[in-house]
Amino acid sequence: MPRYLLTAALPYANGPIHIGHLAGCYLPADVFHRYLKAKGEDAILICGTDEHGVAITLQARKEGVTPQELVDKNFKVIHQAFEGLGIVFTHFSRTSREIHHREAQAFFLNLYNKGFLRENTTSQFYDPVAGTFLADRYLVGTCPHCGFDGAYGDQCEKCGTSLSPDELHSPRSVLSGSVPEKRETNNWFLPMDEMLNLPEFARYTERIARWKSNVKGQFNSWVQQGLQPRSMTRDLDWGVKVPLEGAEGKVLYVWFDAPIGYLSATKEYMELQGNPEGWRAYWESEDARLIHFIGKDNIVFHTLIFPMMLAAHGQMVLPWQVPANEFMNLEGRKLSTSRGWAVWLHEYLQDVPGREDELRYTLLCNLPETKDADFSWQDYQLRVNSELVAILGNFVNRVMVLTHKLSNGQCGELPPEDPSTAHGSLSLELASARKEIRLAMEQFRLREAMAGVIHLARLGNRYLADTEPWKLLKTDSEAASRVLRVAAELCAELCIALEPFLPFTSARLGGQLQWQISDQDREGWWNTGLGGAIGSSESRAFYLSNGHRLGEAALLFTPIEDEFIQAQVNKLSPMNDPKPENAPQLENDSKPKNDSQTEAAMKPEVSYDQFAALDLRIATILSAQSVPGADKVLEIKVSLGFEQRTVVSGIAQHFQPEALVGKQVLMLTNLAPRKIRGIVSQGMLLMAENPQGQLVLVGPTDNGILSGDRVS
Repeated sequence: MPRYLLTAALPYANGPIHIGHLAGCYLPADVFHRYLKAKGEDAILICGTDEHGVAITLQARKEGVTPQELVDKNFKVIHQAFEGLGIVFTHFSRTSREIHHREAQAFFLNLYNKGFLRENTTSQFYDPVAGTFLADRYLVGTCPHCGFDGAYGDQCEKCGTSLSPDELHSPRSVLSGSVPEKRETNNWFLPMDEMLNLPEFARYTERIARWKSNVKGQFNSWVQQGLQPRSMTRDLDWGVKVPLEGAEGKVLYVWFDAPIGYLSATKEYMELQGNPEGWRAYWESEDARLIHFIGKDNIVFHTLIFPMMLAAHGQMVLPWQVPANEFMNLEGRKLSTSRGWAVWLHEYLQDVPGREDELRYTLLCNLPETKDADFSWQDYQLRVNSELVAILGNFVNRVMVLTHKLSNGQCGELPPEDPSTAHGSLSLELASARKEIRLAMEQFRLREAMAGVIHLARLGNRYLADTEPWKLLKTDSEAASRVLRVAAELCAELCIALEPFLPFTSARLGGQLQWQISDQDREGWWNTGLGGAIGSSESRAFYLSNGHRLGEAALLFTPIEDEFIQAQVNKLSPMNDPKPENAPQLENDSKPKNDSQTEAAMKPEVSYDQFAALDLRIATILSAQSVPGADKVLEIKVSLGFEQRTVVSGIAQHFQPEALVGKQVLMLTNLAPRKIRGIVSQGMLLMAENPQGQLVLVGPTDNGILSGDRVS
């Protein structure tokens, strides 16, 4: 049986956590850890604050405190914020603790004694005004790749490219602003060019072929460019001291020091458990699976440098998977903590108590798993109101209310198995949905898995619509009771399925059901998909007994009002820039568009990346109806296969609503939602104009194309 060692990138303790950090690695790590535990796997999730490096000293200098005072403050803020959002680590440590210093120094000496760390004299940048050598982050200049003037000596935060100080154009010192000069100094280097041939590292690289394309791409790019020895020490006074004679005034490079924090935190946890040798089962066993959850700016360190260190150390396991995510932007702009363009987790938890899962849900639905994604407050509002409230919350509330109305909250008997009935049809669809959810989780497609869980509730709503138990109450109370029992079982199933994603909602739902999930229930559902419905070819497991009494009905979610969203948007205006370019506005604050801009002239050319960002899919029109008071507008319901959406389109003068039903049409699905005539439109249907000036649908002619198929 494998043992899973999950790590989440150690957050810098130079400031609090924002939504970009959450979407990058911490929320995915928590969800996957909860998933493995639900399956009954042996899994631990290790993290802690990274409290060394120049980012710490720079921020401490800015705030007028010592580095230790700064990290003490931020450790508390970060840890409490994680707990507030339900992100639960097996152990959360700190790299300033004595055990980490001891382990990092021992790791360094292990590599040094084996000849993998070699002293070399090099010319380094030196600030003659401040009188000190400049670490990478003490240097800023122009990025040679994207031209950004403000790139650090180790990385450009605009394009994400890793750099060396010598690559910067027009470098200058962060400390004094002066132009630095070169002086000689001694440091210890890791011979990365030679370490590619280490047998253990060579075997490890074979795994990368099955990893995400963004991870493989960065790894291969670095290797193909040709690796060079990289310094693993720095001329600084804050950090883990280099444990060698003649190394006074030098500390371990933060990217040598920090990943060892995963090891030191594991050892610290095991010591606290009274099992000081227990760490070996996760770091040295052939059955151990090391999985790093990180953002894309940490890919090189976690796929190349740290694995080389582990291979050189000997006996240590190397990464089994590195499911790195891309960047999360905010309202169409790159997150900028210095300019106030961020949503801070600790502030969200203070401002919106009791809505933790709403933030988790919005981020999970938009994780930057394969490309950069964008968080907007209007999307947050739309997802809460149209999905959590209208789909998940609505289904649960209907079941609870109707069961209390029928039988004082008591569950009736299950209907007989019959695949030809609505019950049997529901069972088959649920079985298929479970398999899709489990497959998505195994492949680290958490966004798709989250959508699959909401689809379970969507199936429940459709089941209620098909069976109409509110009508059966008047004519056949026993049939109504059986329908509601099936629906209540699905509520219990949702309780299990939601637990890794929305743990607070799962707990509230369990409370309403007056039912507690057992380990057997969890493992049965996540390992085999058994449970909660009838008529399936799978063996069945039911959760609620005949006569089980449900608790009182209560709303799981409440709608988000425009005023709240506007207040959150207003917080984003950066200092000294009250009306930034591309600043978000609510629909009723938008300026009217110029209707004269409809000429048929060619529009300006766009880049391939701009075109590739469009998500075009085939949609099937389910219904269409006129919008009162709007002669030109139709409200259209479409199916994308995996979900249904509403689109408001100004085509009423060209089509009869009933003639559109069943038609397939090309749809732009990732257009930002917009209110039109009081209706939220969730995309755009693409039309063409024929020579007679009439609009015609743009869609497939091949009947084999299905709803939701992507156009590329």
